[in-house]
Amino acid sequence: MYHVHATVGTMLRILRQLSHDHRTVAMIFLVPIILLSLLRWMFDENLMVFNLLAPALLGVFPFVIMFIITSVTTLRERTGGTMERLMAMPIGRLDLVLGYMLAFGLLAVVQAVLASAVLLWGLGLEIEGPAWFLVTMAVSDALLGTALGIFVSAFARTEFQAIQFMPALILPQFLLGGLILPLDRMPAALEITAYFLPLTYAIHALQTVVSNVDITGEAWRDLFVVLGFAVAAIVFGALTLRRRTR
Repeated sequence: MYHVHATVGTMLRILRQLSHDHRTVAMIFLVPIILLSLLRWMFDENLMVFNLLAPALLGVFPFVIMFIITSVTTLRERTGGTMERLMAMPIGRLDLVLGYMLAFGLLAVVQAVLASAVLLWGLGLEIEGPAWFLVTMAVSDALLGTALGIFVSAFARTEFQAIQFMPALILPQFLLGGLILPLDRMPAALEITAYFLPLTYAIHALQTVVSNVDITGEAWRDLFVVLGFAVAAIVFGALTLRRRTR
């Protein structure tokens, strides 16, 4: 049975804890902006390349950062015994997972909106498509990173192991997502593999908004696929959640 008060209580507790962790908050909100600013500086003499790369990286940076923060923090809850004490109470796994998702999801939304605003109006990104779709995709990618972070934390025993999931799950998606090489120019096996990875759809949608005035049907498909992966990660995260790591 689902308990709303347990979910809200978990969310508020996580937010209170993070409010005292200034370094984590700074990493969540400032690192994507700093990285995008460095990208703008790198291509100061070639804004065409910047306008091509920046939208896709707007999806990648929040995705990676929220994955790291969420997976490590959720694992720390379990290894520290906090989750074991909570689950001794009449609180279900879904209650806890949704509480974590709401807390980190709120931070992810703020992070993505701030990074998008800086990119569009601070760094002068020029796109043909609507800005609201760019922001929506950035938020969706950040939420996907949050959901995947919660999911993979169930399979790690230490924080170091949680970080090891990044090269295993994130870097292949970055390589095969279409940012470095278009999918149709990859070997057939890699192209097929790419279509099973959520970041492929995120990058495609963000690249589409660069050159298309109207939102295409494929872009809407990409958005729903990314959100679908996020929902699936939350469901499986609830099913695989353990009280603590031994």
